[in-house]
Amino acid sequence: MTKRQDESALDASIRIDHLPPEGRDLKLSANAEQRAALAERLTITSVEKLDVTLNAAPFRGGIRVLGRLIATIVQPCVVTFAPVTQDIDEPIDRVFLPGREKQHTPGAEVFIDIEEEDAPDYFEGPEVDLTELIVETLSLAIDPYPRAPGASLADIPREPADEPESPFSSLKSLRDKGDKS
Repeated sequence: MTKRQDESALDASIRIDHLPPEGRDLKLSANAEQRAALAERLTITSVEKLDVTLNAAPFRGGIRVLGRLIATIVQPCVVTFAPVTQDIDEPIDRVFLPGREKQHTPGAEVFIDIEEEDAPDYFEGPEVDLTELIVETLSLAIDPYPRAPGASLADIPREPADEPESPFSSLKSLRDKGDKS
């Protein structure tokens, strides 16, 4: 994962060289500027709160990141466009390994165990940027179709259509005017 240079971006990088066996803790509380940038990136109205607590510990030659993401977001209701607030509390559990395990040659068979947990992420160098992990966890927890309390599709007023609109309907009004002479 690449480190973002933007000042408004979250900085969730952790050095893993000389990582103690109990791991390193990372606590992150996004400031107003970071929350605004994140809301824009996720195309939601606002991120009111974002707190993340992570622990990165050595695991099979890489690291395992365990933690929790707590957030409050606001986005428009899909029916009424009224603001809807959603509280998010998501666990985080991800494995990062150095480099790519092994490159597969074209035409070679690749076996995937669908019963196995998620595939690990990879990193290069002595530092791992966990920013994309945080953004991904938040974006997957967001309700894609938020509804305000009591909002229903039946509440949407519909205009009755006497007849379907056709490309010739405007010509019909011209013809009717011409018949009056």
